[in-house]
Amino acid sequence: MFFTVDPSSGVAIYLQIVRQIKFAIAEQTLRPGQLLPSVRVLSQQLTVNPNTVSRAFGELQSEGIIEPLRGRGVIVCNGAVDQCRKQRKTIIADRIVGVLTEALHGGLSADEIRAIVDKKLVTLERTVNTVSNEAPD
Repeated sequence: MFFTVDPSSGVAIYLQIVRQIKFAIAEQTLRPGQLLPSVRVLSQQLTVNPNTVSRAFGELQSEGIIEPLRGRGVIVCNGAVDQCRKQRKTIIADRIVGVLTEALHGGLSADEIRAIVDKKLVTLERTVNTVSNEAPD
């Protein structure tokens, strides 16, 4: 399992972890009943404070996406896939609205924005790894 964080992204690190876990569940890279890495292991992999990972896990647990399994760790809940797929679309749509708003405020026309998006999407489709095709750790 491969997650990354970007401290300079402007998004809280724990939220980056939450999003990536949700996206991995939505793609079924993480499946219901599957154990997640422990807080300690994931914090070491990401080189972040264990409290940050713990906070992310706490949020996911409060949303019913993961649950503790006594003595073993945390697992993905049944039903989490559909929930994460819906949330993934909402998360991405909200981020796109922010970028589109900024572009429109910056004076770009809808056609100019479409041209930029189309060009970048073609480039990114060939170069960006998804949670389901990442190189193994």
